[in-house]
Amino acid sequence: MYKSLSKYSLVITLVLLIPAVFYLTGCNQEDSKNETATETTTEATQSTEAAFSTETTTEESSVEDTKNDETSVNDEAVENKGGNPVVIIKTSKGDIKVELDKENAPISTDNFLAYVEDGYYDGTIFHRVINNFMIQGGGFMADGQQKPTKAPIKNEADNGLKNDRGTIAMARTGVVDSATSQFYINTVDNDFLNHGKRDFGYAVFGKVVDGMDVVDAIAIVQTGPGDVPNEQIVIESVTVAE
Repeated sequence: MYKSLSKYSLVITLVLLIPAVFYLTGCNQEDSKNETATETTTEATQSTEAAFSTETTTEESSVEDTKNDETSVNDEAVENKGGNPVVIIKTSKGDIKVELDKENAPISTDNFLAYVEDGYYDGTIFHRVINNFMIQGGGFMADGQQKPTKAPIKNEADNGLKNDRGTIAMARTGVVDSATSQFYINTVDNDFLNHGKRDFGYAVFGKVVDGMDVVDAIAIVQTGPGDVPNEQIVIESVTVAE
């Protein structure tokens, strides 16, 4: 049920030997806590029902039991005082307002905004959901088809931003600079995804400033093989707030 890219024997080995390689995955909570955020691909979706793969693949690592007690993002709306771009992710569960961090993550921010400007995310789904870990989307349509993407971008995981509760980050494969369109939102503090913890890390490029209740509602939906929600969670649109 974990993300496995059949092409890569290393990934297959990890899936067999590590119950939850981050893939921003997570089947049952106890086992899936040890997975890593990964980008899901069509091939992975067909074989493992889109087992997390945020922009390619993410390994799952153990998450501390104190995750829920040490949330670092205020669930209430926060005024944007820094002049950063703010986007509204309108979902079938409600709206999520995200402030992007253009200063610390300029490449990831510009990449995300380019997809937003193209209307790329409209009609895509959150294809991988793991309670007490993260929700992942931005690459698949409701019919299960994976969308073509722009070229991969440089990984900015060393920008000092942390994978704390409420932050948004780029999903990727085992290749460091492989993120494209898929992203995930951390629902707990996921320190093991940070730069230098397991590997280069996963690049955070913003934070939820309103709508964490919607994120939490998505995080608790029932899922099937590959952590795919049984109930489709559609991203109806992503727009820049005025």
